[in-house]
Amino acid sequence: MYVVKSPLSDADLKTVSEALQSALVDLIDLSLVAKQVHWNVVGPRFRSVHLQLDEVVDSARTHSDTVAERASALGVPPDGRAATVASGSGIGAVSKGWVKDTDAVGALVAALGSVITRMRARVAATGDADPVSQDIFIGITADLEKHHWMFQAENG
Repeated sequence: MYVVKSPLSDADLKTVSEALQSALVDLIDLSLVAKQVHWNVVGPRFRSVHLQLDEVVDSARTHSDTVAERASALGVPPDGRAATVASGSGIGAVSKGWVKDTDAVGALVAALGSVITRMRARVAATGDADPVSQDIFIGITADLEKHHWMFQAENG
C-alpha cells in the first residue's frame, strides 16, 4: 500500500526505490562501522583518527536521513532496521576489539571504497529514472570520496 503516490512510473520507481534502499543500508552500516572503529582505535594517531571517524559518522547519518526522506517523498517506506542493514550492506565486517590506528584507517578506506563503488552504480542507474535522486547520489558520492581521500592520506 502506498500512502504517498510517486510521480514516477512504476518501472522508474522500482529502479529508484531499490537504489535508495540499498544506499540507506550502506550509509547506516558505514555509520556503524565508523563508530565501532572510533570506540576501539588505539595508537599514536588515536586522537586525529578518532575525530576523523566521527566526521564520517556524521556524514553517513546525515546522508542516510536524506536518502530515507527521498524514498518517503516518492511513496516508498525506507527500511533501516538492524536485520535489513545486516543482510544488505556491501561493507565487509570490521574486527572486534582494539584496532591499531593504521588498521583503523585501512578499514575505513575499504569501507568507504565499497560504498563509493556502489554509490556510483546508483548514480548510473537513476540518471534517466529520476535525476533528483541521481543528484542526491552524486552529492553523497562527492562527500564520501573526500573522506576516502583524507583517510588514504593518513596512511600515505
